Amino acid sequence: MTAEAQLAALAALAAVLIAAAVWVILRAKNNPERRERRRRLLLNRTGRLGDGFITETSDESIFYSYSVGGVAYTASQDIASLSAYLPPNPERLIGHTFIKYAPRNPANSILLCEEWSGIREPILRQQNA
Repeated sequence: MTAEAQLAALAALAAVLIAAAVWVILRAKNNPERRERRRRLLLNRTGRLGDGFITETSDESIFYSYSVGGVAYTASQDIASLSAYLPPNPERLIGHTFIKYAPRNPANSILLCEEWSGIREPILRQQNA
């Protein structure tokens, strides 16, 4: 192998290592909160609408169930970052709701995001009255 070929191989290896380092750095900036927000917004845009039932609430989570194609699902959603979109007493939300789910993966669902809420309006009006 000639000196030029060795130099070219080292330059190619260096370029690959630099590209990998840049990818790792950019990936590290994509924290879990950003990934979750992107997931919610994607489900809002592309998800199918369905009926659900809120079974339990806490300060940081809402637990709900729904069925798609005869299969029952039980899920929860972290609402800590979405508290501004909820009424002051989320425990009063227990009851029927709307959900959005991914058509190809019905277990991937939401009932609230920054741009949409599956919480039925009469419930919100009762709580704000």
